[in-house]
Amino acid sequence: MKLHVKKGDTVMVIAGEDKGKTGKVLKVYPEKNRAIVEGRNLVKKHTKPSAKNTQGGIVEQEAPIHLSNLMVMDGKTPTRIGRKISEKTGKLVRYSKKTGEEIK
Repeated sequence: MKLHVKKGDTVMVIAGEDKGKTGKVLKVYPEKNRAIVEGRNLVKKHTKPSAKNTQGGIVEQEAPIHLSNLMVMDGKTPTRIGRKISEKTGKLVRYSKKTGEEIK
């Protein structure tokens, strides 16, 4: 299944606690239909002391957000995503349904 969100995209959260806020996609989990967005959906995780974190304690980190709650940003506006074959390269590319321009 093709996803409308890729790693590196700037997305807007359209539902939940962070509704209306934007961020960069750090990782996508296609099998779970979720993505991690930088600085959004922060949760507190209790960690034991380890070699990496000798102190231990409570750490804030991003949790995955369902893809249906994310919308790709085209410049400063959120847009839906379509797919078409590029006239220049002949390859399948994503494009903005709002402006019709290709999304890199």
